[in-house]
Amino acid sequence: MLGWAVLFFIIAIVAGVTGFFWLASAAAAVAKILFFVFLILFVVSLIFGRRRV
Repeated sequence: MLGWAVLFFIIAIVAGVTGFFWLASAAAAVAKILFFVFLILFVVSLIFGRRRV
C-alpha cells in the first residue's frame, strides 16, 4: 500500500510540473489518504504484534 502512495505522489509531482494541476491535486489527495491508511495499519500491526509475544 505504501507503494501505491509513492506512485500517486510521483504522479502528482509530474502532473504539477507539466501543468495538469487538477490531476496533481487529485493524485496528491489519493496519495495522502493511502499514506495515512498505511500508517494506521502499521501502528495497529505493531500493537497486536507485541501482544502475542
